[in-house]
Amino acid sequence: MRISVTIFLTDETITPTRLARELEARGFAGLYLPEHTHIPVERVTPYPAGGDLPREYGRTLDPFVALGQAAAVTERLGLGTGITLVAQHDPIDLAKQIATLDHLSGGRFTLGLGFGWNVEEAADHGVDWRTRRELVQDRMALMRALWADEPTAYEGEFGSVRASHAFPKPVQRRTLVGGAAGPKLFSHICAYADGWLPIGGRGLSESLPVLRTAWADAGRDPAALQVVPYAVFPNPGKLAHYADLGIEEVVVQLPPAGESEVLKALDEYARYVQDGTGDV
Repeated sequence: MRISVTIFLTDETITPTRLARELEARGFAGLYLPEHTHIPVERVTPYPAGGDLPREYGRTLDPFVALGQAAAVTERLGLGTGITLVAQHDPIDLAKQIATLDHLSGGRFTLGLGFGWNVEEAADHGVDWRTRRELVQDRMALMRALWADEPTAYEGEFGSVRASHAFPKPVQRRTLVGGAAGPKLFSHICAYADGWLPIGGRGLSESLPVLRTAWADAGRDPAALQVVPYAVFPNPGKLAHYADLGIEEVVVQLPPAGESEVLKALDEYARYVQDGTGDV
């Protein structure tokens, strides 16, 4: 099992370059970063975890810039977003960012995408909350047209692009969708993704068979489905359970803290990583 990490990197935490070097030196498989462009002060939307919204949400670094720094100082470390708020991006610009990062890192990038929870943040980007899922699916199709081997036009409900020369091309094009289990989410995963980022990893014994059935019904290769529990606080029993479910990668949660606290957490998690391979 590969062990990756996620962290809210901010202007107050460990830097992307220091963290990336330390992760690769300890044999961790990857670094996934979240995204929030801003947090409106006047916000009606409740924090999904309950209580006050943690400070780091309003201070998050741009994940593509931070991952670009991480890519420059590592050779093997996987790089991912957890998650990119696709509805809040111009898809032509986003396609270029993703392709450039994947190209320059030698195919190490994973696009983790989601639909968001903060209505006010999305509204400032001009997103109609009721149709955000359809918007994301449309933008993914537009980006895939730009990544196609030959110039390919796309005309969708929310956007279009002419047949274009668009280089570089992403190397691996790995896409995972984050969110809570349910038929709507699973339909998106089966339509345009390689798998699922279940936040926290709870309830997989019940939800994973449902996703696998939906995946097979959509004509997808059962062996190709990837499920990557995300933002997990690990223990040996939990990781053994994931392994029994056939899961090959887990993303563990680091604190949004300074260098000393983050490195201490890495040393604690390193016991789940053996011989630099991430096997447990």
